Amino acid sequence: MDKVQLKPIFHKGRECIGIYYEVSFTLNGLLRSKAGARWSQTHKCWYVPLSRDDYNKVCLALKGRVELEEQELHRYLDKKKAVNAVIPEVPDPVNEPIVIQPVKTVSVEPVVQVHPINQAVLPALKQELVLRAYSSSTIKTYINEVRVFLGAIGDHPAATYTPQLLRDYLQYCFEQLKLSENTLHSRINALKFYYEQVLKREKFFWDIPRPKKPMQLPKLLNEDELARLFNSIQNKKHKAILFTAYSAGLRVSEVVNLKLADIDGQRMQIHVRHAKGKKDRYVNLSPVVLDILRQYVKMVRPAPKEYLFESEQTGKAYPTRTVQQIFTNAKKKAGILKEVGIHSLRHSFATHLLDKGTDIRYIKDLLGHFDIKTTERYLHVSKKQLVNVISPFDDLWKGHNLEW
Repeated sequence: MDKVQLKPIFHKGRECIGIYYEVSFTLNGLLRSKAGARWSQTHKCWYVPLSRDDYNKVCLALKGRVELEEQELHRYLDKKKAVNAVIPEVPDPVNEPIVIQPVKTVSVEPVVQVHPINQAVLPALKQELVLRAYSSSTIKTYINEVRVFLGAIGDHPAATYTPQLLRDYLQYCFEQLKLSENTLHSRINALKFYYEQVLKREKFFWDIPRPKKPMQLPKLLNEDELARLFNSIQNKKHKAILFTAYSAGLRVSEVVNLKLADIDGQRMQIHVRHAKGKKDRYVNLSPVVLDILRQYVKMVRPAPKEYLFESEQTGKAYPTRTVQQIFTNAKKKAGILKEVGIHSLRHSFATHLLDKGTDIRYIKDLLGHFDIKTTERYLHVSKKQLVNVISPFDDLWKGHNLEW
């Protein structure tokens, strides 16, 4: 019987139960439909809120199918009880439903409670974001970040917060909550939008220092690894999806939203619509991929009607999570140990173009980057400029008869 681990995690300002297991489409569907679980890209797991009802839903969805391992969850509850908890004795989850009550801890932010004095903040924030046509993901992120802030300031009116108080709060986030640089940037952006765009306050956030983000190089696969990855896939539809993603350097959201009408076989272009930043672009269509897609459309049943890759269950665009799992399964089957996701196909596309001598300005346009500096990250991982650089050790070894 497969094993599923339940672990405590802290996600988007809330205590949650993380659900960890080997990739399984069956379990994904059960957790999503019966337990209301959602996928966390940050923690690489499915999760539900840390509550009795949600725990019971998970147990019911998985009953008789898997073996639950809950030691970490129990240790977390015991630790909270030792700190300052009001949690009843944790019963045997097999025989009796667990009882979990949200409580404050010293190491993480508590479940957010917005004081009535600040109840109007989030609706006003959401209205401004919607009217400015921000993406749904940005709206969700900004609302969550401001909600956590409101929970932290309690009964202090948010509208009267001074720049110095905001600096103190952000220092608290960094030193006490140990938030990452990326999370801090996200919180600063949300607060900046609220104070400058919703409250129309004088712009002062430029004076608040931002944490320096770590320089992280793109993660990619070499050509041998890509060949193993693609050859490990037997399903023609799945193979066509990954071929298309790599051949054009597309994001997973761009691949699943491609429509039949976006494939232009005459001009050999793919029309990428409403990509990141609501920016359309054209990318080159590989003649080989065009032939593969034509064969795929002829053989797949039911035949796609609107989207290039349609879900058999819904007839709509393929879910991004499903495509991510296709990649994960293929990587595991190919024996690739690198910690990379499907976005590595886009990174590999850019780096391999650089290796073959393509001008970085063209790569910028193909990837849809706003700033050339974003594209220049690939210069650090491309081997084109490094192959002719000889280590001084080589000359030392040859010229001075070093011994080994």
